[in-house]
Amino acid sequence: MTESGTIHGVGLGPGDPDLMSVRAHRLLTNAKHVAFFRKAGRKGQARQIVEGLLPENVIEFPMEYPVTTEIPLSDPRYNEVLSTFYEEVTQHLITLAQGGEDVVVLCEGDPFFYGSFMHLYARLRDLVPVQVVPAITGMSGAWTATEAPITWGDDVLTVLMGTLPRDTLSDYIARTDALVIMKIGTNFDKVIEALKSGGRFDDAWIVQYATMANQTVTKLSEMTDDVTPYFSIIVVHGQGRRP
Repeated sequence: MTESGTIHGVGLGPGDPDLMSVRAHRLLTNAKHVAFFRKAGRKGQARQIVEGLLPENVIEFPMEYPVTTEIPLSDPRYNEVLSTFYEEVTQHLITLAQGGEDVVVLCEGDPFFYGSFMHLYARLRDLVPVQVVPAITGMSGAWTATEAPITWGDDVLTVLMGTLPRDTLSDYIARTDALVIMKIGTNFDKVIEALKSGGRFDDAWIVQYATMANQTVTKLSEMTDDVTPYFSIIVVHGQGRRP
């Protein structure tokens, strides 16, 4: 009987290849099979991060999302389409592992922090061996780029998704000390309104492409250029207790 291979969910960190772990680098440079998510017609950000690190004969498995923003999150079809997609790609990974092959699944940021890999992990964990390699999160890369601590003393840090309703965003924004807002996307205008109604707009920074070559760090109130929402994170620093 063939010994099962292992699925490795490998966190790549916020974008700069120098910030990935030694374990991630070792798995990448020795990989036989590499899987990664991407939008149809795109190379994929995770795949781009590891350019030049993979062996020449690596077998790539691009997992192309069937839908991104074409269907609203509230539409039942959104979950139905994505669920079918995750089941299909999971079965491909299971087949490889049961055939004795190890597979490296590329994950932007940390695999267990709002990433697509979690949907695979939940389907794989009871069927084949799965190992997860943690990584620096995108938000950590973003607040470090502002060159100021995100929390002091007893500050409470709140992480919000821009997909939440505006009133929910405003409520959390008004009550927290430090703040990170992710998944801004098409919700940018709603997030701005929530920051203003929550009284934190003037304190907010927006970091685009954190740790990457084209990184920008700007006070949100001074933002003049077009925002690239998919690779943007908004940060509000805590101002808590300190010696």
